[in-house]
Amino acid sequence: MVKKDLLYVVPAGKLSKEEILALLREHPEIKFASLVGIDLAGNDTDEKIPIKFLLENMDDFFNGTAVQTDGSSVVLTGIATLNNAKVDMVADPNANWFVDYNFQHIDEETGKPIGTLRIPSFLVHNGVRVDSRSILATGLEYVKTELMKLFGKYKHIPGLEHINVDEIDDIIFTAATELEFWVKTPANKAQVEELRASQVMQEQYWQRTRGEVRTALEQALLLLANYGLEPEMGHKEVGGVKAKIDETGHLSHVMEQLEIDWRYSTAMQTADNELQARIVIREVFRANGLDVTFKAKPIIGVAGNGEHTHIGMAARLKSGKIVNLFAPSDMKKDFLSAIGYGAIMGLLKNYEVVNPFVSATNDSLNRLKPGFEAPVCIVTSLGHSPEVPSRNRTILAGLVRDVTNPLATRFEVRSPNPYTNTYIAIAAFYITMLDGIKAALESGRSLKELEAELSKDAGVPGFYLETDRAYRSEHDVFDDYSPEERDRLFGKPPATVWENMQNLTKYPEKLAVLKASNAFRQEIIDAFKAAALLRWRTELINRIIPDNLEIVKECKCLHDATNASDYDMYMWEKINSLRLYLAKDSIAHKSLFSRIKEAIQAGDYDTASDLQIEMSERMTELQNLYSQYKKNMIHDC
Repeated sequence: MVKKDLLYVVPAGKLSKEEILALLREHPEIKFASLVGIDLAGNDTDEKIPIKFLLENMDDFFNGTAVQTDGSSVVLTGIATLNNAKVDMVADPNANWFVDYNFQHIDEETGKPIGTLRIPSFLVHNGVRVDSRSILATGLEYVKTELMKLFGKYKHIPGLEHINVDEIDDIIFTAATELEFWVKTPANKAQVEELRASQVMQEQYWQRTRGEVRTALEQALLLLANYGLEPEMGHKEVGGVKAKIDETGHLSHVMEQLEIDWRYSTAMQTADNELQARIVIREVFRANGLDVTFKAKPIIGVAGNGEHTHIGMAARLKSGKIVNLFAPSDMKKDFLSAIGYGAIMGLLKNYEVVNPFVSATNDSLNRLKPGFEAPVCIVTSLGHSPEVPSRNRTILAGLVRDVTNPLATRFEVRSPNPYTNTYIAIAAFYITMLDGIKAALESGRSLKELEAELSKDAGVPGFYLETDRAYRSEHDVFDDYSPEERDRLFGKPPATVWENMQNLTKYPEKLAVLKASNAFRQEIIDAFKAAALLRWRTELINRIIPDNLEIVKECKCLHDATNASDYDMYMWEKINSLRLYLAKDSIAHKSLFSRIKEAIQAGDYDTASDLQIEMSERMTELQNLYSQYKKNMIHDC
């Protein structure tokens, strides 16, 4: 699939319009163009515009007069309505343009696969940008402007004594994502118990890939390199079981979890790169007969797919030198600069209003449960000492640093998943970090005092952080604290999409931090929330409950009078009672499934949310009971 004579990327801002036109004429295999706008749910638009039309109307593509779309058909809820649906698509010249090739469709004239030039774009409604890329662009510009004001006001910043802030010429926002995904052969399933056992015994992590999985992984890494993503590693993750070999010598019953990492970039390019990486990975594995899922929790009870997002901040000096703003002057003495301490405090203090934009689906919240290294607590880890960096994998956002390389200092936010809207999430991270940076600099405190603020115990007043909360732990927050202690110290995490979205109303002072940027205007917040709740309600009624009903129906009686033990009858009575409670209506009582539907239809979302939590617990109980019951069957019925 990797061909060296193809054009894979048009680099951002490096070519003039005439050079781009000439380049496209040199590659007649590129037959189409597609303006790629990102709606509020993170969906990317894809259309086939003949390349001839692009060549003839290049200027119009940049002023938004070339292409319009029906905004009511994408996730711009409450913004683009049926009676005001026109949305203009405006090309972004400041991002890489990727060429998406169809390796199953070969151009007869050139013998090369047909290509589509994907052009990152903004979506404009009534003259205002309303898409995810615009939120990130506006948010970064706001943070940059505010930081430059701070550098103009505070000339001596603790931890940045090695630079003259008057020499700062620009702020660089860097980010990187790590993409995890499950791979399987179509129609094959593995038992959860088998997957869980393999995970506990650590049989898969960083093991050798084989057969079609190895081929697809290698092809994906090579193709990502052609797109300029500079892949750094591909490996097996913790989930999966050993595949089998069929009679043809090919692997069958593949069920493995993989991870692919690539080099960091600017924040906007990182989000664009991630979108391209998902396309490449899915297409390459599909060509090798393998299904790929980026769902956060494709298999309940087994490790889910995370997308740990690394956030950095640097300054470019007038000399051209790059300086990491999070790293302190003395890496062995201090963990962070004042900018770094303020950034992590701002993110943690305001995370209740960030989380809705990170975890906006049922699937995402299914992953955020204790265990499996998925973060559930608003807490950070810095390490036990500056000289010896550590990686605590149980916290929400951790410090990543290399004592010998200050440029590597960054924060790893562990809550996102592959379907998190990376554009909006990164914008929220940086905007809330700015709030903490302002507080840290305005306080005039030393680095040790800022570290003490971040490390304070719950109940101790802080100049910025909330009194009743703790924000740092170097312990395993799953094993070293009880659930009650975690909730008391770090806040109770939302269990449903409804609970998560309610935080946007519950914490107005924290929401004001996001809104100050103008990236998160009220109409954007309302649209995102409305869309998330619409998906929550629809999925709950039309997917989750029907899927659970099928599980209930599959729990059948396996014993009869000739082979039953008292244990069998006892277990079946418990199982059947639970089945009836979940799914069977009577004149006197409605089932749990029916009560959820009625609550949704009545608009009683508090009740629906509470019942959803109960349903999840009961379904887990049912499946565990039925598994025990089946294991006691030693005779055929």
